Formats: sequence, structure tokens, C-alpha cells
Amino acid sequence: MSGSLWPLIRRDVRRGYAGGGATLVVVFFLLVATLFPFAIGPDAALLARVGGGVIWAAALLAALMPVERLVAPDLEAGVFDQLAIRGQSLAAVAAARMLAHWLAFAPPLMLATVIAAGLLDLSAETLLLVEAGLAIGTPGLAALAVATAALTASLRGAGAIAGLVMLPLAVPLLIFGAGALSGGASALKLLAAVSLLLVAGAPFVAGAAIRAAME
Repeated sequence: MSGSLWPLIRRDVRRGYAGGGATLVVVFFLLVATLFPFAIGPDAALLARVGGGVIWAAALLAALMPVERLVAPDLEAGVFDQLAIRGQSLAAVAAARMLAHWLAFAPPLMLATVIAAGLLDLSAETLLLVEAGLAIGTPGLAALAVATAALTASLRGAGAIAGLVMLPLAVPLLIFGAGALSGGASALKLLAAVSLLLVAGAPFVAGAAIRAAME
């Protein structure tokens, strides 16, 4: 990654935290974890059995929340045009945006997972598996969010469309992430493979989509 992209990454991370995006993600995540026990009742055994899946579903929705702000504002402001004029690869710019998005939402989400685990009565062993899965899977969620944001940036009602695009593509991450609680190392390996595939391919998809939107 070009050294000239690091200021862009720092700017995006600061914008994610200063704009309240990270706080919104954590609040939404904890709200889902808080309301879910009310929906299924106080059965501690049931909560412990399905809690990991609930955390993963909440993480997926939380990663989707800032999609409208990931690409569209800079596309409208001409930031990508200026970067292209300076010779920056749009795929590299998209990769930088992925890293910044991950830094802005994943660490607070993983910290909030400790609170959610208490609300869902998860054991320490289950919590460790959930945290390991999130550490492996959230880069894939960040990559998918940026690619989706780029694909829908020039469309009206991008937020609703982004959800329709991103949620089906994120199903493998959700399946293997939640499956790690029962499948152990084998499910984590599959999760890592899917996440790596998304991280490797999403910058090129996002770069091509940004280039098309600029024309």
C-alpha cells in the first residue's frame, strides 16, 4: 500500500470515531444483544446456545450501518478524481478505505462483545471462540461493506439497496462465524478462507465500481 494513502486512512478512521459512527455501531450492537433475551425469554441454556449466532447477526448488521458514508461523500466531493489524477490506483484506495472501516468499527465491536456475552450468558470459552471468529471475520465484513458501498454509491436510495446486496453475500461469514462455536477449528479455517477471499477481491471490485461512477 502506497505511503501516500496513510493520511487518507488516518482521516477516515478519525472521521469514523469523531462522527459518532463507532458509537452508533456499538449502541446498535448492544441494543440487539439486550432485546434478544426479552424476545426468547429468560432460559439461560437457550440463550447460551444461540447467543453466538445472535452476536454474529448483530455484527453483520452493525457493519452495514455506515455503508452510505464509506464511498458516496468522497465520490460527490471529487476526492477519488483527485487521487486518480495523482496516479493512485483506485483498487489501492479502496483497500485503504477497507482498512480504515475495519479500524473504525471492529475494535469497538469486539470490546462490546464482552458486554453482550454477559447479557446472553455465554461462557468464557464461548466468548473466546466468538472473539476469535470476529477477529478473523470482521476484515471480510469490512471488505464487503466497502465493495457494496462502491457498487451502490451513485444510486438513489443506496442504503436500502446496499442491504439487499450485502446481506446475501455475507451469509457464508455468518454461517462459518456462528458455526465456529460448535465446529471449532475447522469452521474457523473456513471462515478465514471466506474472509481472505473477500479481502483479496473486494478492492478490485470497489475500484472498478468507483471508476465507473466517476465517468
